[in-house]
Amino acid sequence: MLRWICFALILGVCVSAAKQKQKKVTPVSFSRGWGVNISWIKNYEEGLLNIATSQKPLMVIHHKVDCPHSRALKKLFAADKAIQKMAKEDFIMLNMIEDTTDKNMAPDGYYVPRILFVDPSMTVRTDIVGKHKLAYSYGPEDMETLSSILWIKVLKPSSYHDAKQAATEYHSAKQALIKAFHKSGLGAWVKKPNEQDQFSLSS
Repeated sequence: MLRWICFALILGVCVSAAKQKQKKVTPVSFSRGWGVNISWIKNYEEGLLNIATSQKPLMVIHHKVDCPHSRALKKLFAADKAIQKMAKEDFIMLNMIEDTTDKNMAPDGYYVPRILFVDPSMTVRTDIVGKHKLAYSYGPEDMETLSSILWIKVLKPSSYHDAKQAATEYHSAKQALIKAFHKSGLGAWVKKPNEQDQFSLSS
């Protein structure tokens, strides 16, 4: 009898362990309704760390769960495909229901909703504003404005800077190569380029 009781207890433990294994661990989401396909970070400090490693700008959305203006903006923000795509691919994303102690994130007050950006140099872009009296506030009617701001004022300057930097580096490398080539004496064995080629080499 004792043997059967022990067997039943062991069987019960095994079944319980199997059920625990079958339970899926649901990852914690910090989207709070702003976009389920976006990788949202936990807090402002984590955002700054992510900027350093990814070199992507940080978008910080300040909102309150019980604020009707925040809820209205959230609904349109989550439904806008262009904004969601840029947010997912080109930004470190953070939405906050509790304000950070960094006063740079509240240039004109602690109202909600408000959206601010921090570029990869860790600079809060206070120059990027909306069209309302409260400079960093956006409403449901501002989705097109916000989409333009994301591309023209935040992403495009970074792309332009990268392209300009690459062109400068290429030009410097080309000049160094030409200088080393002539210094080696190999230039004397090569047919002298015509005037157009000289211009091309030195430009």
